[in-house]
Amino acid sequence: MNNTMSQILVIDDERPIRNTLKEVLEYEKHEVDVAEDGLIGLDLIKEKSYDIILCDIKMPQMDGMEVLDHIIATNYDTQVIMITGHGSVDTAVEAIKKGAFDFIQKPLDLNRLMITIRNAGDKSILISETRALKKKVSQKYEMIGESSVMEKVQDMIDRVAPTDARVLITGGNGSGKELVARQLHEKSNRSHMPFVEVNCAAIPGELIESELFGHEKGSFTSAHKQRKGKFELANDGTLFLDEIGDMSLSAQAKVLRALQENKINRVGGDKDIQVNVRIIAATNKNLKKEISESHFREDLYHRLSVILIQVPSLNDRKEDIPLLSDHFIRQVCDEMGLPEKGISEDALEELQKISWTGNIREFRNVMERLVILCGQTINAEDVKLYAGISAGS
Repeated sequence: MNNTMSQILVIDDERPIRNTLKEVLEYEKHEVDVAEDGLIGLDLIKEKSYDIILCDIKMPQMDGMEVLDHIIATNYDTQVIMITGHGSVDTAVEAIKKGAFDFIQKPLDLNRLMITIRNAGDKSILISETRALKKKVSQKYEMIGESSVMEKVQDMIDRVAPTDARVLITGGNGSGKELVARQLHEKSNRSHMPFVEVNCAAIPGELIESELFGHEKGSFTSAHKQRKGKFELANDGTLFLDEIGDMSLSAQAKVLRALQENKINRVGGDKDIQVNVRIIAATNKNLKKEISESHFREDLYHRLSVILIQVPSLNDRKEDIPLLSDHFIRQVCDEMGLPEKGISEDALEELQKISWTGNIREFRNVMERLVILCGQTINAEDVKLYAGISAGS
């Protein structure tokens, strides 16, 4: 149950209703503003952010439906509850189709009003929490770097993301291929739909087809119920096939068909299922070499690599180490609830001398270790002492 105080605006041309609602809602510890018509209401909305707006449908000058249109066009986070007379229920239903949260009828039932207010408040909180979570997720997958090689990668992402072109991302282990895939999705027209990741190297060869395409009940010994595969789960969104170079040849053949026809079959099924999925693939292998050794299908390679993005190793962009250090120190301190730590110039110089064979993943682990083991400022001696444990210095 939501006991949080909400910022509420009441828009109604009848003074007794405005005053009653203000009194009742303030008694429930909400902050309430009132407006006697839609135009005044919209002026207040421009100046202040409201969690909930109660708006009468029938008003002079500007009716409630026009007010609703303005609110929806400018601010999706505010929950709008329409107030309606007996003759306007059809209009109120139309308002809900447009995006209003709910409607209440005159004469106002205060119990029903308070339940509706509480539910609208819960939804408002949920929306703001979801936004905060999305921001946290997007920060987790933020790409850090101002080196020329990273600027080229970012430029390619910005140009390719809005299209539906298939992308093949290449680069060493830990170099940030998943970050590129996430950015391509976040900046695409599919960003509101699922991003589904499959690590082709982590799934046994005999299970990869079931993982990708799903299976029907009884199609193999442990298939106790029907299961959707990653292609179906990613429908209208993005499917990220990580370590595609490790996929079995039989699964490659089925992926090729899915890309050619936009159709899949579940394992043990004979029904075609239409799918609309953008494919992004990644590998740390040389696929042309894999093709020459008959480990990878050339026709699939050409289907996947409409756009190629090569992610540079950390050793190829050591000028980004100061930025990366600041980023990971902030991130680790935040995650651990520690006061933020500093890093000295000579420590940064030591970090730039190291050969980072494990790329960004290894660098992040080292920064976490330094944050945990060092004092308020990480210095060169700390780096020499603790960074060499895993790095090939």
